[in-house]
Amino acid sequence: MAAKFSIGLDYGTNSVRAIIVDLADGQEIASDVYEYPSGDHGILLDPKDPNLARQNPADYIQGCKTSVANAVKQASRNRDFSPDRVVGIGVDTTGSTPLPVDAKGRALALHSKFKKNLAAHAWLWKDHTSAEEAAEITAKASRTKENYLAKCGGTYSSEWFWSKILHCRRIAPDVFEAAAGWVELADFVPGFLTGNTAPETIRRGICAAGHKAMFHTDWGGLPKKSFLKRLDPELVKVAENYNSDTATSDQVAGHLIKEFAEPMGLPVGIPVAVGAFDAHHGAIGSGVKPGTLVKIIGTSTCDVTVWPADQPLADIPGLCGIVPGSVTPGMYGLEAGQSAVGDIFNWFVRNLAPSTIPSGRDPHVWLTEQADQLQPGESGLLALDWNNGNRTVLVDPYLTGLLVGQTLHTTAAEIYRALIEATAFGALTIINRFEEYGVQVKQVVNCGGIAEKNPMAMQIYADVCGRPMKVSRSAQTCALGAAIFGAVAGGGYSSVAAAQRKMTGTKDTVYRPRKKAKAVYAELYKLYHQLHDAFGVKGSGVAVDQVMKDLIAIRNRVRKG
Repeated sequence: MAAKFSIGLDYGTNSVRAIIVDLADGQEIASDVYEYPSGDHGILLDPKDPNLARQNPADYIQGCKTSVANAVKQASRNRDFSPDRVVGIGVDTTGSTPLPVDAKGRALALHSKFKKNLAAHAWLWKDHTSAEEAAEITAKASRTKENYLAKCGGTYSSEWFWSKILHCRRIAPDVFEAAAGWVELADFVPGFLTGNTAPETIRRGICAAGHKAMFHTDWGGLPKKSFLKRLDPELVKVAENYNSDTATSDQVAGHLIKEFAEPMGLPVGIPVAVGAFDAHHGAIGSGVKPGTLVKIIGTSTCDVTVWPADQPLADIPGLCGIVPGSVTPGMYGLEAGQSAVGDIFNWFVRNLAPSTIPSGRDPHVWLTEQADQLQPGESGLLALDWNNGNRTVLVDPYLTGLLVGQTLHTTAAEIYRALIEATAFGALTIINRFEEYGVQVKQVVNCGGIAEKNPMAMQIYADVCGRPMKVSRSAQTCALGAAIFGAVAGGGYSSVAAAQRKMTGTKDTVYRPRKKAKAVYAELYKLYHQLHDAFGVKGSGVAVDQVMKDLIAIRNRVRKG
């Protein structure tokens, strides 16, 4: 039989990646990355407001054309490939990344009038300017009989749909009034690829709607107009122009139109799957199933697992959502995560890396080599991983990082290791929250650059979390997950599960907990949890006066062997 292929588009924080995979085994035969040219590595910033992070929608459109066209050219060197053998296209993006559009679905930032107005651009997931609006939504939603926050962890986030739109209404009313609607990036991309862009007709994915826009069948879709009016009467317009016909990503959003097919070197009419968030598609590309937690480790992390829809499931406080079908049809998708992981390591290297690092050496590699020589607890350091706030379980953008235990002898490698350990402690906190409410985590599958390139970090995660750490076979699991949905939407497979069995897998190396290290980290985690509650939980009353001395005691014991 002739080989068949699918395309996965993965819209990240700094770039968009296109891959072409073989449906027979999920092997990548071509890929291309388009770095967003606007702003600072693709992010539009405001030096007066460190919480602001926007993106230029023009980068999304050009990035799609360029990356796919280059991937198709590369794939054409494979004798089994031809463009007419592409059965479908799948899309994943960051989120919540909403953008204001006009009545035809054209991004306002593409109009000359709004080109320089940051509020008219896409509001990137890491934009925290709407923290006050998020707190207001949380307070008012908690008093509704519908309990709109029950399915998104009990607290609304400044990273999400409604808080960003409400903030725009207040600080940029001209942009808000000009917008006919707001569209998530995960819906915007399939929309322009298929020519269905108007906000009231564009196919909305259940992933973005359920996790970020408080959409749920329990209350008939979006929050009721009466609730939105309590926030701001003008928000009703956004809801009225929001297509409530949400769908899972195995469904077809539409078919590729000529405007994009020709420059990309593809036939017109290829099915395009309904879009979703990168972490959810990354979970699919990593073989997620009940009992398996997938950690997509990048600048931040998203932790995703699934639960059968026909089994009871409690509402879990602090999660980013419990949404039927958001990961795979027939199962609840559960999302958690950390607001900064790779960003913390990059911050340290960029701002605090010592001059003693040999010239020409990658600072991350050098610091990792030095840190790997240390034993757990040897440094006497303990950090909190909140340099960009806390996403789960505290859902608080106002929390900040902390390092305890440094002395005049503390080295850069010790701090670097302590920061990695802090992110592992944060990961364990999320796992414990899942299991506290009956969702077992037996193993963890990791993906992303850190999982691929840093064995020390993976071993620390295994020791801290007390579970085997596996690494996805694919280096591009989010794009692979998108390609899997493209394959299913295009009829290449009958179901997502069938596609996963053929197209996903893990590497042979498995990082298993080491008994001695696990015991030391269990002690350190107790201290981490004291700091977590003392600084993160209002009115906790947790005392931290012994933390420094306990760290010294652990340090001295470890150093004596």
